[in-house]
Amino acid sequence: MRRILAVTACLLLLVAGYATLDAFDRVPGILTLAPAGAAVPPGMPSPRTSGSPTTPTAVPTPPDSAVDALATPTAGAPVPTGAGLRRELAHRLTDRRLGGSVGVTIRDAATGAHLLDMAADTPRTPASTAKLLTAAAVTSTLEPTGRLTTRAVQGATARDVVLVAGGDTLLSPGRGDPTAVAGHAGLADLATQVATALQARGTHDIRVSVDDSYLSGRLYAPGWVGTDVAEGLTGPVAMIGLSTQRPRPGHPAAADPALSAADAFARALAANGLSVAPRPTRERAGSAAAVLGEVESAPVGDVLAQALDDSDNALTESLARQAAARAGRPTGYADVAAWVLATVRSLGIDTTGVHLVDSSGLSSGTRVPARVIGDVLARAAGGRDPALQAVVARLPVAALTGTLHDRFTGSSARAAAGIARAKTGTLTGVSSLAGTLVDRDGRLLLYAILADQVPHGVGTLYARAALDAFVATLVTCGCR
Repeated sequence: MRRILAVTACLLLLVAGYATLDAFDRVPGILTLAPAGAAVPPGMPSPRTSGSPTTPTAVPTPPDSAVDALATPTAGAPVPTGAGLRRELAHRLTDRRLGGSVGVTIRDAATGAHLLDMAADTPRTPASTAKLLTAAAVTSTLEPTGRLTTRAVQGATARDVVLVAGGDTLLSPGRGDPTAVAGHAGLADLATQVATALQARGTHDIRVSVDDSYLSGRLYAPGWVGTDVAEGLTGPVAMIGLSTQRPRPGHPAAADPALSAADAFARALAANGLSVAPRPTRERAGSAAAVLGEVESAPVGDVLAQALDDSDNALTESLARQAAARAGRPTGYADVAAWVLATVRSLGIDTTGVHLVDSSGLSSGTRVPARVIGDVLARAAGGRDPALQAVVARLPVAALTGTLHDRFTGSSARAAAGIARAKTGTLTGVSSLAGTLVDRDGRLLLYAILADQVPHGVGTLYARAALDAFVATLVTCGCR
């Protein structure tokens, strides 16, 4: 009893201390004492839009961030038993808010041993936890330290400037922030390079166009619902775009990200003293066009981690499209999804029961057994795939970052705050979580729980609360 009280007290002190630092904008988080519109201190992620550290932390190596101070695995900690897990989790697994059936897998991170599997081989709608499969495919194909380059080149005449897409949809319309992922490369920096080059040869009047032919394709997957786009749950899948125009709930993305980026670039050129013709157009750049300037994104591994942290459907699809192209595969949505599945299978993961309609999990018809998601997590924890390991190590933290920033706050779930990490998944009638946690005894565990029969009328918030309580129970029980 004393130990439980001590741990509880430590957790409360950690959360309170972190909240205080958060309020004063000294650490990432959603709290702030700054007035609306106040500038974020240099080097800090903006509330609600960031939260992924720039440097990844390995799994299962103990994290060194303050948020995980109480979540450090203990060497030699006892392993939960299947019987203990069934006993302690029984009331959570039969929670009526999750519907009549759920798929669950719980693994030991150090050994990969299956500790509890319940209907784990049954294909279910995974929602955005399907992004973990895409992450495994992307990290095995794209170099995680590689960067996406956006260039400006000479057009058909001396006064034509073409902005050339290179896969970066997180461009800042202003100066780039080298400490950020979203907004790492800045169009204002690119404009300064271009203006310097043009003015040196006496060119002051220019026209701007954009070439977004790089891996061009349909902006929306066939299975995406129009209301999801209108409500900001996803946006166009593009190869160039602004960090300030990403979709978020209640705020839809720009309908044409390429032209929006070109407009911002034109304004930045004008701010550098050039006379710019209004309304940029589309134009193909010549294959041997002279380069006037270029900027680079954050490392691809960081961009992928940001996509999972925010559960950004369009950004995930964009990276998957680029990875599939690198592998020499077609880049239609169904083609990329087929490539993801084939790549995951090539990693030695049994994909029986998996059917991917897209790479983000947003389209209806996608099915993935909980076991497969657990297998992906086990691959990350096993040390065989450092790039995937780094991405999984940066999944959202309960009650603190990303899509978990406003979860695990209720009385039945707050014990997992700052301890559990998870990729979330939410669709109508579907709620899922998959990630890592450290239990009461210090054992690092992997888990995936998929509920795709949430009763009509229960509501997303109630289903999420039931999943959060499940994870909190797993955190607080030694389960032996």
